[in-house]
Amino acid sequence: MKLLSAMGIKIVRTYKVYLPEATNLLKAIRELKQEDPGFEMYVMLGAWIDCKNARNDKEPDHDQENEANTSEIEVAVNLANQYTDIVKVIAVGNEAMVKWAAKYYVQPAVILKWVNHLQELKKSGKLSKDLWITSSDDFASWGGLGTEYHTEDLEKLYHAVDYVSMHTYPYHNTHYNPEFWGVPEEEENLSDIEKIDAAMLRAKKFAMSQYDSVSGYMKSIGVDKPIHIGETGWASTSNGHYGPEGSRATDEYKQALYYKHMRDWTNAEGISCFYFEGFDEQWKDAKNAKGSENHFGLINLKSQAKYPIWNLVDDGTFEGLTRDGKPITKTFNGDKDALLQDVLVPPLASETKAPQ
Repeated sequence: MKLLSAMGIKIVRTYKVYLPEATNLLKAIRELKQEDPGFEMYVMLGAWIDCKNARNDKEPDHDQENEANTSEIEVAVNLANQYTDIVKVIAVGNEAMVKWAAKYYVQPAVILKWVNHLQELKKSGKLSKDLWITSSDDFASWGGLGTEYHTEDLEKLYHAVDYVSMHTYPYHNTHYNPEFWGVPEEEENLSDIEKIDAAMLRAKKFAMSQYDSVSGYMKSIGVDKPIHIGETGWASTSNGHYGPEGSRATDEYKQALYYKHMRDWTNAEGISCFYFEGFDEQWKDAKNAKGSENHFGLINLKSQAKYPIWNLVDDGTFEGLTRDGKPITKTFNGDKDALLQDVLVPPLASETKAPQ
């Protein structure tokens, strides 16, 4: 938390409360505030929501919800009341409505039920009236993809939440929807770096277009509420779909460009953006050390700052701070020429196609 605070981050989000990490985080922030009354950090607390049979070997029933959802909401409410100075948002579900989450997604009616429940607790004084309630989900789930998601319950959900928290991942779309990613014919004569820079500008525009699609749908149903980026990011390592044998989207140079583009855009527009993520996580793809899910962090497991935040190391932002007892240094020993050796040019547009 001290490292994130030094970077200027003042709010983080969690995904679930049925494991102890969220509770431990809240305890840690409170202890830091007790040590230093000037320490400032807030939490968007996630309550994990999934469908019936999502956590066993039976066929998922997407029209029924998991009984564990009730206790997940109860714990989130208790934590929000226990840490009123820290918890500022409760998000009902994380990518819980998007249909590619085939093992656990629920219908919007389930999310709506719990959002309404929390809003009623606010009205009755059982939750702080200043607490924001939302659901954090893929842009498609918020109606940005197409009519498949345009349901009466989704419209009701728009009216029920305090703001919209949508996810956008151009990174994943370099494989699944690569039309924007490949080098177009008119750019084939550019230098390699110019081709990469142009591709990353297209990635930024892709994210902006998904934001606009959600905004457009929201306005079409007569709703006008803030839309914030609940999650976005770019991995630095991949041996799968996004690596050398795939879309060639993955390295620290591209990660840095995406980070800068997203910060520039959202800061200019006053859009809150939860960037995924602060630190690499080896558990996301535990059987594959080079799997992209393990490498979205801005700081790796060796306590090294990746290229997006080398400037913070230069500026002394992390001076006196450590992670796992190690000072924060730079990847590649700060050698940009060495870093660029790992950078690959995206394929030609004529070579890209979406998986069938």
